[in-house]
Amino acid sequence: MNPPRVIVVGAGPAGMMAAIRAAQCQAEVTIFEKNPRLGVKLFLTGKGRCNLTNAASLEEFLTRFGRNGQFLRDAFRVFFNKELMDFFESRKVTLKVERQLRVFPESDKAETIVSVLKGELAKLKIRQEFLQPVDEIIISEEKKVQGVKVRGVFLPAEKVIIATGGASYPSTGSDGTGLKMAKSVGHNLTPLSPGLVPLVIEEIFIKRLEGLSLKNIRLIFNDGKKNLATEIGELLFTSFGVSGPLVLSHSADISQWCADKKVRLKIDLKPALSIEQLKNRLDREIADSPNRSVKIFLKSFLPIRMIEVFLECLKIDEQKKVNQLMRQERLDIVAFLKNFTLTVKGPLSIREAMVTRGGVSLKEVNPRTMESRLVGGLYFAGEILDLDADTGGFNLQAAFSTGYLAGESASTA
Repeated sequence: MNPPRVIVVGAGPAGMMAAIRAAQCQAEVTIFEKNPRLGVKLFLTGKGRCNLTNAASLEEFLTRFGRNGQFLRDAFRVFFNKELMDFFESRKVTLKVERQLRVFPESDKAETIVSVLKGELAKLKIRQEFLQPVDEIIISEEKKVQGVKVRGVFLPAEKVIIATGGASYPSTGSDGTGLKMAKSVGHNLTPLSPGLVPLVIEEIFIKRLEGLSLKNIRLIFNDGKKNLATEIGELLFTSFGVSGPLVLSHSADISQWCADKKVRLKIDLKPALSIEQLKNRLDREIADSPNRSVKIFLKSFLPIRMIEVFLECLKIDEQKKVNQLMRQERLDIVAFLKNFTLTVKGPLSIREAMVTRGGVSLKEVNPRTMESRLVGGLYFAGEILDLDADTGGFNLQAAFSTGYLAGESASTA
């Protein structure tokens, strides 16, 4: 009996893992990629360092994916973070676990991860077709896969795995093509929106802070009725607004708030101190050096680049001596350190988002195999599915896990 012919559409993390697992299970595999090389989007993950997974527990992982998390239970049972780490470590990649249990290659280079996957594809003699976008999936009247068309040419296959990503960062190949193919064969798509996306800020002074990173701070978002307070972490100012782990992790919720409300972002620059503790510290330092200018004095409280903007907002002369500060001015400084407020206009577009929210409806995909419930022999893996989590390696693990399960299922079903 001839081995099943499996076509994988997309050579990102999900597609490569799907191809590798299918070939390990003796399938004849061809992977099609519209880019000139493998794993383009992987080079963007973890700021180029490739945060490939997280060492958290299974239940923590499922929680990170919200209401859709339970869909991943079967895929994680088959191939989870331990198996993924073993996969790379057994191929001589040293991994490290950093804060918040994020897992990176010790080299801090995505190239390390891509090289292993590339080597495995070659070792398994998987046919790789670059600059070859798949036009459509061909199915029979009985709703079973027959193959694909590539540049108008029909290529037969018993199984097809779509792992083309969502609609974010289209320059990497995730331009929504796979979603259109899924829809063309009858699948429903849940509405798409940006996930893990920077936020645009209204205040014009924000551009002056571009590139400044704030660490050990807390954010509080408010829409006039409710608050969303983050854990302590990091924020990055951009030319248009704010980004960084704290912003990205909560951007999906805030984007929804911004649809019909004005949202305020309050930055607690000193979350470890109460207002009273901060006031006492301010008074002590003023008493110790009463003749310093306010600008020099604030260096022990703020990054240098932020001081000028800070004082402009407070309308305090930067050359004023600290012992000349009025009582209300001191209170205002404390209030700003605990509650530096910005106005959120909304998120960047989905094209600038790190992940896509929404995608192929999970109701139409079998979680035990990743096979379509509508079309026999059609499988989905990775970001094309209606699955997304916050930062920390969770999304990449889901891509590898669903890819692994899809590849295994397609080669043995």
